Amino acid sequence: TPKKRRVSSLGSGFVIDPSGIVITNNHVVENAEEIIVNFSNGEKFKAELLGRDPKTDLAVLKVITNKKLPFVKFGDNTKARVGDWVIAIGNPFGLGGSLSVGVISAINRDINSGPYDSYIQTDAAINKGNSGGPLFNLDGAVIGVNTAIISPTGGSVGIGFSIPADMAQIVITQLREYGETRRGWLGVRIQAGTDDLAESLGLDKARGALVSEVSEDGPANKGGIRVGDVIVRFNGTQVPEMRDLPRIVADTEINKKVKVEIIRRGKSKTLTIVTGRLEEPLVQKTEAEQEEPENTSDNPMVQGLTLADIDEALRERFQIDPKVKGAVLLKVASDSHAAEKGLRSGDVISEVEQSETENAEEVVAAINDAADEGMKKVLLLVTSRAGIRYVVIDLTP
Repeated sequence: TPKKRRVSSLGSGFVIDPSGIVITNNHVVENAEEIIVNFSNGEKFKAELLGRDPKTDLAVLKVITNKKLPFVKFGDNTKARVGDWVIAIGNPFGLGGSLSVGVISAINRDINSGPYDSYIQTDAAINKGNSGGPLFNLDGAVIGVNTAIISPTGGSVGIGFSIPADMAQIVITQLREYGETRRGWLGVRIQAGTDDLAESLGLDKARGALVSEVSEDGPANKGGIRVGDVIVRFNGTQVPEMRDLPRIVADTEINKKVKVEIIRRGKSKTLTIVTGRLEEPLVQKTEAEQEEPENTSDNPMVQGLTLADIDEALRERFQIDPKVKGAVLLKVASDSHAAEKGLRSGDVISEVEQSETENAEEVVAAINDAADEGMKKVLLLVTSRAGIRYVVIDLTP
């Protein structure tokens, strides 16, 4: 049998406590059998993994030594501004102790790497091997943990990203204390607001996080949050965009009573929610696309949508959850506005203009009523294989 080949990898890190607590990236130490920490003076120590968090790509190590080690302190990244000078130190391409200087290019940057993206972007040179190293301000305080680059060449093109210090410290504290993260949980599925949705939901502008699904046993349901609510403030913190809410909730203590401001049908309301603990969801397999029924000529149609009542055969064909009620789409005209908005066969419409619809006849009637009243758009609640979401479609004459 072939021998198992050992592979070595290099990354960067920094000490935050004289007892030898080292911060680095999760991807630097993930699946490591042995971790060696090399210092700039040539000393080497073995280290043990105290905990790691793939979602923020952070890991906490403990150097095995009785020596008191020099360390650096975290600073306040919230005071950092675009254009401020920053310094990145790390181990690019194995060249230990390399320093690069640049400015902050952007803050709160989302690069779609995880649910809590809020990176500091910098043009200070960050290359392979810099991962896990510190990003300093000019006061010598760490305001970020270098973690990613965008590069078509593999080398630095001046687009690097650092995990902000405030987010990192919350995760680090939990990893040191528990060996794992303990994030707050609300129990909702949310979607981003658009101008069309804002108008349909009675908002002055697109803001907050629109609730498209509420878990039956979750904190949100127990606290009175309902589908169609728009969460605009959580625990005293504004929610400017949908993507801000998961991070705000995750950073909230477990089992804490918090005030949640929502907009419901155009009116503001404040609820009290007791946060739960986020458990890792099971990975779901992607469902294969289902074939459309051959003959749909006898089914009701409206706005390019061919609908049917949900029976057991259709529920099995499209793998519709037993709890889902409404009308299933058998066909969506390719030239319709509904198709442009992503509606597909197998989707289920369960609400029209925030009123429940239990069958195809009710959906058709509700959409036609909206058109007869002179409405130019109609708000639908749609359940698909990807989840539940609100969709606004144009009403064509």
